[in-house]
Amino acid sequence: MKINLKDRMNLSKRLLLNLLLLFLGSALYAQEGDYYHHLTAKGNPLFTHKYTADPAALVVGDTLWLYIGHDFEGGQKGYKLKDWLVFSTNDMANWTEHPVPLKIEDFAWAKSGDAYAGHVAERNGKYYWYISTNWTGIGVAVADNPAGPFKDALGKPLLTNEDCFASDHSWACIDPAIFTDDDGQPWIFWGNGECYYAKLKDNMVEIDGEIKQVNFDGFVFEEAPWIHKKDGIYYLTYASGFPEKIAYATASTIEGPWEYQGILNEIAGNSNTNHQSIVAFKDHWYFIYHNGGMQRGGTSFSRSVCIDPLYYNFDGTLKRVQMTTEGIKPLY
Repeated sequence: MKINLKDRMNLSKRLLLNLLLLFLGSALYAQEGDYYHHLTAKGNPLFTHKYTADPAALVVGDTLWLYIGHDFEGGQKGYKLKDWLVFSTNDMANWTEHPVPLKIEDFAWAKSGDAYAGHVAERNGKYYWYISTNWTGIGVAVADNPAGPFKDALGKPLLTNEDCFASDHSWACIDPAIFTDDDGQPWIFWGNGECYYAKLKDNMVEIDGEIKQVNFDGFVFEEAPWIHKKDGIYYLTYASGFPEKIAYATASTIEGPWEYQGILNEIAGNSNTNHQSIVAFKDHWYFIYHNGGMQRGGTSFSRSVCIDPLYYNFDGTLKRVQMTTEGIKPLY
């Protein structure tokens, strides 16, 4: 078929217009945060295009999902976090950043406006994201997919400062961590200055029974509790002191008695805080944390998530985590 000069010009114009619309549409799509970003980790910090903090890992099948806080920008002199991020990987090297799954404004009751640390747990085919809001309490969002989108499950806090009966400061009700035991019972741990815990009901959005405290000799608790279990031993890791180190204790039951075992992770570079996640993935154990190590812009308020291996001694105690720039080896 022969195309004349006029038709060719019109075809070229339409092609250019379509390309322009595609570019503008893509820019708008990305601007709204509704995009997928694929990247390959080059060591620690794990992600260098954004400032990230307070990691919480969840394994679903052959995928590790990483839910993290989002420090607003580099060089910050105070906390500014307005949303949460989610990444996934199958090999610990190649990561996918999913569209922003949850923002602080999704919780209408969260008057503090702060998107603090959270933790995601799976139950009965749904995914529950427990989040901190600084002084307005701990909330829960729910989704049908680990990538979201997540929606406020209650329309109110699950826990508030009134539940932190041994505390008298406004940010006591933060840093939720969920652990589901072998018998299927879910538990929630949280707190700043004092560590609280309680059972959750099967619906994952109600406290079941009494709220209790963790106490034992040598327990200097700041925040960031995390529970994991291996070979019948329960491990409670937590941020201790300020600047924060990660310490840990062990027990033979989820409610203790706990025995202090010492420091697991030293003060993380250029960051007053630390916040750990411990997870087994494809026969490897990982210690995921944050520091202020992003070149130039990293601070105590502009943090970056890192990953290093976690190793066990023969007696079940944990070896001191060695923080590295190189990070971990890929699983391929």
